[in-house]
Formats: sequence, structure tokens, C-alpha cells
Amino acid sequence: MRLLTGASSNGQSFQFVPQSITSFGPTVLVEGCDPTRSISWIHAWTITHGIITQVREYFNTSLTVTRLGNPTDSPSSSVASEISSASSLHHCPSVWESSLSNQVGKSVPGLVLAI
Repeated sequence: MRLLTGASSNGQSFQFVPQSITSFGPTVLVEGCDPTRSISWIHAWTITHGIITQVREYFNTSLTVTRLGNPTDSPSSSVASEISSASSLHHCPSVWESSLSNQVGKSVPGLVLAI
């Protein structure tokens, strides 16, 4: 924790240098890595009215982002289309995958972030 906050007593510090930035609606994903320290990182920020309201941070983790729900988000008027919409809720298409976790030279766990 001291290394990441810059409070390290041995003079080492960690700099977050983004290598990719992607957004999906209110979610912004920022990814970077430091191959000399074998660290990859991903930040997932939620933006509300121009303010960061939530930060999720992943270190040495492979992240896949999926979208939940009906991609059209349009109301259904018939029973058949409601059933079709309900079944599409179970399909979670992958919209983004981290690419830098494999550059740290070691196996890392994988997580799914549903937005």
C-alpha cells in the first residue's frame, strides 16, 4: 500500500501510466502495466454528472467486461417479445477484455465485470 500511495520509505514509488482508456456509458476503464515490477492494473471508474462516484481497482488480474440486459432497452408490447427480451438477459456479451495482464510474465486470475 505504501508503494502505491507514494509513502514508501525506501524511496520507490509507483506511477500509474495509462496505456489504454475506454468508456461504456458511465463506466471508464483505464489499463496500464509495469513489466519491470510484473504488475498490471485496471481502474474502472463510474462517472455521474462529470464526477467520479466509484472506483474499482484490479491488480494483476485479467478483466472481462460484459453488458447485462437487453441491448436495445426498448419496452416490449407483446408477450412473445417479452419472452424474447427475458431470454436475452441471460446472454452477456463481452464488450472489453484486458490485454496487458499477459505482459507481466505470470499467470493471473480472471474476473468478469458486469455493466
